[in-house]
Amino acid sequence: MKDCGVLLHISSLPSSYGIGDMGDAAYRFAEFLSNAGQSYWQILPLGPTSYGNSPYQATSSFAGNPYFIDLEALRFEKLLTDDELDTARRPLSYVDYGDIFDNRIPLLKRAYARFDTSEPDYVRFCDENESWLYTYALFSAVKDEFGLRPHWEWDKEFRDPHSDAVKAFAASHGKEFGFYRFLQYKFDSQWRKLKTYVNSLGIKIIGDAPIYAAYDSADFWEDPARFTVDEYGAPAEIAGVPPDYFSEDGQRWGNPLYDWERLKARGYDFWVERVRRLASLVDRLRIDHFRGFCAYYAIAAECLTAREGTWRAGPDKALFDELENRLGKIDIIAEDLGVDSPELRKLLLDCGFPGMKVLQFGFDGDAEYNAHAVCNFTRNCIAYTGTHDNDTACGWYNGLSAVERKKVRSRLPRRCGDISKAMICSLYGSRAETAIVPMQDWLREGSEARMNTPGTGDGNWRYRLKEIPGAELCGEMRAAAEKYRRIKRDR
Repeated sequence: MKDCGVLLHISSLPSSYGIGDMGDAAYRFAEFLSNAGQSYWQILPLGPTSYGNSPYQATSSFAGNPYFIDLEALRFEKLLTDDELDTARRPLSYVDYGDIFDNRIPLLKRAYARFDTSEPDYVRFCDENESWLYTYALFSAVKDEFGLRPHWEWDKEFRDPHSDAVKAFAASHGKEFGFYRFLQYKFDSQWRKLKTYVNSLGIKIIGDAPIYAAYDSADFWEDPARFTVDEYGAPAEIAGVPPDYFSEDGQRWGNPLYDWERLKARGYDFWVERVRRLASLVDRLRIDHFRGFCAYYAIAAECLTAREGTWRAGPDKALFDELENRLGKIDIIAEDLGVDSPELRKLLLDCGFPGMKVLQFGFDGDAEYNAHAVCNFTRNCIAYTGTHDNDTACGWYNGLSAVERKKVRSRLPRRCGDISKAMICSLYGSRAETAIVPMQDWLREGSEARMNTPGTGDGNWRYRLKEIPGAELCGEMRAAAEKYRRIKRDR
């Protein structure tokens, strides 16, 4: 049975407080998707962002982003006043992360000051999540103490989470430490409530797991032995990809690389617990840069670009066998874009995971030899007009030459109207099991609505909806889902 969905991150929802959150708009957007016949709501990683604001560089692989906490709910619980909430109101525009940081954290600290930490649900949450929550809360509190500097710039005795200095800090800074536990409790409880409602509408949430942890994260600080480090405990090599469609210099991500041999000897414990946590928050899990599990690109830490690097063997299917042995069957989508190889194809086949196809990539060269040409889509794939890393359909098309536009149009269905709709019709009419369309493409938005431009550091992750779409677009989306037999089956 074929189905369809929409890609839109939580941060992109409309709200009165500068960034999308888990408040009323999230529930109304889920209702919109349900009425539009959609089966999936795909989001980006949910982790807390840091410098650069990328959800793929979170300060924890387990924690949630406190910016997504619904402030209206905190007012309802009498943890915030009307006047305090008014100070957080912002015009509906692009996300201004600097302003959000300056405003939101002090506001949340006021809510925490009024919170009863003896509340049974809170105590239970802390107990059940102690394995990751303790380290994350401590890391965040110490980071505040050092003016948000990265952990390798902290005083030496604080760089080891097991040191006497860190233990003494935890004992003497219970309030600061507890604040971050409170944030995670509120995130978790609000998220699970939202997910329950979304699922009640017959919609599943597709989450996103970055393959790598960030260097400046609780994950690295807690246990550098998970990663390949030099004699000083710093990453000897870092992650990225060689030059490709997105960047002529490649992409130098800067994440530390895993010590896969050591992780294997430990039963891939970090990955087991990470996937356990993420699988409890979403219904399907897209794993970013799946290519890195069969072979990953290692860049010397001192290199300024990703032009020079070395391919190294990854854990391959052994990791996923261990995940299934420990956690049971996990519904995984493999982000298999980028450099292809026979090893990658074999890993996908052995695991049985669906890969990804991106229609924007399907117009280069002869269609017969392009895996992203819609004629070559297989059933076991998740197909997109574009991803969060692509320009919008309209923006991409408007950037093509006249000759290229003619070629694109010649491969799309006729009489489907504008370029966005023609690409959606092509996608929906394909053999792909699931078709996902970024919300910007349904709205026919241009390059100003692009979510991310890989290889650039500024202006990304800021896109927001101006409002929840209305009945006209809802009807158009439902009609397309019905026409191509991708309509959500109501429960």
